[in-house]
Amino acid sequence: MIFVTHSLPVNEPGNPEVTREALWEGLVAKANNALPFVAVMTHCEVTQRHSDTVFDREVEVHGDRLTERITLEEPDRVIFTRLSGPVLGTITNEIEEQDGALGLRFSFALAVRGVPGGSPEEHGHADRMAVDYRKAVESTLSAIRKVAAGATV
Repeated sequence: MIFVTHSLPVNEPGNPEVTREALWEGLVAKANNALPFVAVMTHCEVTQRHSDTVFDREVEVHGDRLTERITLEEPDRVIFTRLSGPVLGTITNEIEEQDGALGLRFSFALAVRGVPGGSPEEHGHADRMAVDYRKAVESTLSAIRKVAAGATV
């Protein structure tokens, strides 16, 4: 099992200020269509809505098609549960707030099918995934900041 967590401050000097509400709206937009937010994703389509807060989507990452169930836990977190594909598990995008400062934490607990836990192959996969997810945190914040500044993504 691969566990990674990474958090970045949302409001940094020189960037447009993002409110908690705008950050949440950005995470919901990303859950519905991640293409403007995640560079390594080349396909994203909502395939089934179970309720206002739970839906499934199909995504393509590095040429692999995956099905994810999205759970919106307003106003704090979005949970992505991988239902099919070569990598299964859970990814969480969570809004953090400490002393009035907003942060965005991405965490994942994933298992690669057919790869033994703790093996060199799993460690290599974990290293590649950590790089991709750090970029995803950064690109998500960048896109949300653009929206907060009045641009479209």
